[in-house]
Amino acid sequence: MLTDQKFFQGSDGDLGEARSACELPVIRKDFMVDPYQVVESRALGADCILLIIGALSDAELSNMEDIALGYGMDVLLEVHDEAELERALKLKSPLVGINNRDLRVMKTDLGTTERLAPMIPADRQIVCESGIDSPVDIKRMVAAGAKRFLIGESLMKRPDVEMATRVLLVGGGARLEAKG
Repeated sequence: MLTDQKFFQGSDGDLGEARSACELPVIRKDFMVDPYQVVESRALGADCILLIIGALSDAELSNMEDIALGYGMDVLLEVHDEAELERALKLKSPLVGINNRDLRVMKTDLGTTERLAPMIPADRQIVCESGIDSPVDIKRMVAAGAKRFLIGESLMKRPDVEMATRVLLVGGGARLEAKG
């Protein structure tokens, strides 16, 4: 859930609405740049935060991860290339998100997951991010080793988000997994 008003037209209330609408874990997907945001995320009801490896130093990542884990939150470590993956694997969090969108040039390539997934140890969980538009994409990413997906933009473009989600998952051979 994006709560940033200026860039993403979100709000803190949006996260609260998501929290009350379902029993699934809720991620605060804003760009975390300050430890305060981690504490704030928990106060807003987030179960997980996103840390973009390329946007933070190793010390900042470690500090923010420790704060989140201390509050019982999960941390999704977002990488886009081999160097970022190497840094992420030094952290504790098992969730490694591979962003198929290069945020520097805004180009999306599913080959990013196919290239990086084999480098991720079995004790980590691969989360495929960005560029998932069809059941064919889901099947391709499952074949690459991804079993979890962070899908936003392609669903938000659809008039019926629930139906679009079902089509992606069922058509792609995936299933929803709830943390329990």
